[in-house]
Amino acid sequence: MRYIDPKILDKVNVWLTPTFDEETQQTIKDLIAFEPETLEESFYKNLEFGTGGMRGIMGVGDNRINKYTLGKNTQGLSNYLKEQFPNQTIKTAIAFDCRHNSKELAKLVADVFSANGIQVYLFSDLRPTPELSFAVRHLDCQCGIVLTASHNPPEYNGYKVYWEDGGQLVPPQDGEIIAEINSLKYSDIKFEANEKLITFIDTEVDKAFSEASIKNGTFGTSQETKDKLNIVFTSLHGTSITMIPDVLEQAGYKNVSIVAEQAEPNGDFPTVKSPNPEEPEALKMAIDLAIKKGADIVIGTDPDCDRLGVAVRNPEGGFTLLNGNQAMVLKSHFLLEQWKKQGKLNGKQFMASTIVSTPLLQEIVEDFGVIYKEGLTGFKWIAKMIKDFPELEHIGGGEESFGYLIGDFVRDKDAVTATLLVCEIAAQQKQKGGSLLTYLDEIFKKYGYYQEHLISVVKKGKKGAEEISEMMKNFREHPYTEIAGSKVVIIEDYQTSETKNIVSGTSETIDIPTSNVLIYYTEDGSKIAMRPSGTEPKIKFYISVHTKSENSDEAKATLQTKMDAIISVLKTN
Repeated sequence: MRYIDPKILDKVNVWLTPTFDEETQQTIKDLIAFEPETLEESFYKNLEFGTGGMRGIMGVGDNRINKYTLGKNTQGLSNYLKEQFPNQTIKTAIAFDCRHNSKELAKLVADVFSANGIQVYLFSDLRPTPELSFAVRHLDCQCGIVLTASHNPPEYNGYKVYWEDGGQLVPPQDGEIIAEINSLKYSDIKFEANEKLITFIDTEVDKAFSEASIKNGTFGTSQETKDKLNIVFTSLHGTSITMIPDVLEQAGYKNVSIVAEQAEPNGDFPTVKSPNPEEPEALKMAIDLAIKKGADIVIGTDPDCDRLGVAVRNPEGGFTLLNGNQAMVLKSHFLLEQWKKQGKLNGKQFMASTIVSTPLLQEIVEDFGVIYKEGLTGFKWIAKMIKDFPELEHIGGGEESFGYLIGDFVRDKDAVTATLLVCEIAAQQKQKGGSLLTYLDEIFKKYGYYQEHLISVVKKGKKGAEEISEMMKNFREHPYTEIAGSKVVIIEDYQTSETKNIVSGTSETIDIPTSNVLIYYTEDGSKIAMRPSGTEPKIKFYISVHTKSENSDEAKATLQTKMDAIISVLKTN
């Protein structure tokens, strides 16, 4: 038998006690005998909360999503809720996506909450994640849970925790809850449900959410203008099929073709390699249908409906996929124009984004006289800004990874309302004889041309985590002095909360919570950020290049040359 670390065996032996069911124990015995490497991966650490909650591969063990790890999480969360809200009727809302076991795990989580005397509102079927965020406040809950792993591969599932403001957990609360969870034994979990405390919800919340989405996502587009827009939509086998087609229809968008082969929710995501609208391949079937239908735009959402990808018909008759930064810039600029047109801008509004997103957004926002705020990766930080600055109105917020939020009625990225907003922009631009692409070019001509690119390097398992850690250590201890021929002028290290100005030799403190992120800025305006993912086994490199030019083709050629040079440098290290 292959050698197994005694520390891992100690953890394994806990799972071979009567606290765990016979099927779980037998699966572990089989792993010991036949798959010791899988056993080690399943137990070498506990699942952790990342930028998007807790995600992991489903299976047995402390490092897997299963009834015991989620049961323990929920027991710890129940204990914490009782401490935070003493002598109150505590309420929580629970939603789930299309993934394997999501429905069963959602009911298990509901059972544990109810066994602890907590009132549960459980969606009767799969729903978009932003609807859960909405439901927490709509139903006056103290907490919310979504069972989802977003766009991760089919073997994954996850557990996202929301607080009473409708936003995801942020420090120090997440740490306090994790400490409570870690103090428990698996035998402490109360699995026996009190069914009287579980209420199934659906149409009443659906109606309230769709009405709020239409109110926040429409901007006076005439019916005649809407009728001219031809849309292709795909849910990529996910939850958005339960909401987006209805919302578009209610808002007056009638010319919507749905990719039938991808409309059925399916946790295997059989028609795509990855159900991630960031990947061009994910929208191929939708684009093929759009060409056939003569559509103007293609919209596709990820499985839990918090991100959306947009493809736009180009002058050559094909389709151009917008990246997350471009889509965010379009939506933000349009919202600012609408607020300005309505005379609502008075210096008491803000827009938000993340430290790895395009610098162009800050330039646009401040040009409109609006406050710009920036946080770590993850929409929980934008939700926290809304909570922390109640004196300011939140116009909109986005991130490079295809997420966007309009207003504050939802406190997480919301592909339902963002889809509606994109259709509003596209319809109005078509009425003027343009498109989302011509609108983007107008913005670039005013503020300068930007191009962004993301490199994701996958490093799976324990060994991969160690390699990623070593890479980040090397980037810190041996920093670049120049990148692609341009001198590095500023280095931001969010782990040490320090900004170093290489030119002046001075340092400043970063007033943002610590995170394992390193950002280089070069003399020619390029920005390169390095960040290990908090929810996936990968390290990400975010590149942004910039140039001023009156000529679009010339600018794009310059940007591509810069981008290619930076990618070449990164690939050799």
